[in-house]
Amino acid sequence: MVILRCRFLTINLAPLRPSHLQSHKLHHTTRFFHSPNLISTPRITTPSSSLPTTRSISDEARFARSVLFIPPGVEVEELTDDMVLPGSNIVVGPFAGHSQIKQVEFVKSSARARDCPKDDLPEIAILGRSNVGKSSLINCLVRKKEVALTSKKPGKTQLINHFLVNKSWYIVDLPGYGFAKVSEAAKTDWSAFTKGYFLNRDTLVCVLLLIDASVPPQKIDLDCANWLGRNNVPMTFVFTKCDKMKAAKGKRPDENIKAFQQIIRENFKQHPPWILTSSVSGLGRDELLLHMSQLRNYWDQ
Repeated sequence: MVILRCRFLTINLAPLRPSHLQSHKLHHTTRFFHSPNLISTPRITTPSSSLPTTRSISDEARFARSVLFIPPGVEVEELTDDMVLPGSNIVVGPFAGHSQIKQVEFVKSSARARDCPKDDLPEIAILGRSNVGKSSLINCLVRKKEVALTSKKPGKTQLINHFLVNKSWYIVDLPGYGFAKVSEAAKTDWSAFTKGYFLNRDTLVCVLLLIDASVPPQKIDLDCANWLGRNNVPMTFVFTKCDKMKAAKGKRPDENIKAFQQIIRENFKQHPPWILTSSVSGLGRDELLLHMSQLRNYWDQ
């Protein structure tokens, strides 16, 4: 039987040992597009050569589910290495389809969830700490400059912004959280209406939670992930700035990613899907779009 492993492009992260999985404290949804039996779970860290080669099928299945995000329509026994997207723990399933963006247009900005578009098209929201590279990632995905406003002043996105893609689905640019230089009252309002969006938006397929790989794990990111998990909001961790292999200060991105995943592994019962990206080099762009396509297509069936 094939020993499954995650593949990577520029950052080599060692896999984790299934035996290291512990009791978990934080909350995370076990549903996958409203299906509680289809879950994603953490990757593991020891060289594949140290893994036993004589596991039963049930052990192999359990190990695969502890490492990979397995979408609907994929049987564990049928998994092969080339089904795993490079730089991620995401398996490509039968719902993956057309993923390229040919047309994008700004539709509207909303101060409240109830003011968002009401055409019932699927939405993938993008959320992250201020200065995580959210606008840069959106511009990279659509391959158009200034579709999402980039600024040297973090926190410029203060509304829920809807961008219609290929006239069939939305990218939703949400306000960044963290150290934006706005009043405390404004920060409170942001939190309130953003949470209202998550809890009341029936067309929300998934949240892409952006994590800055150039800095060590941040408590505010972990708090956000915990809140999404507690409220059964499906999420994918998108590590940004993965091209910055040499850090001027502190640890390298690959070390920061390993540290973040270690915390998630220790605290989450199941690990969401994750992927490495760079808006500068384009790392992970096509893979992330393919992942987004299978999320949408399953939701839309």
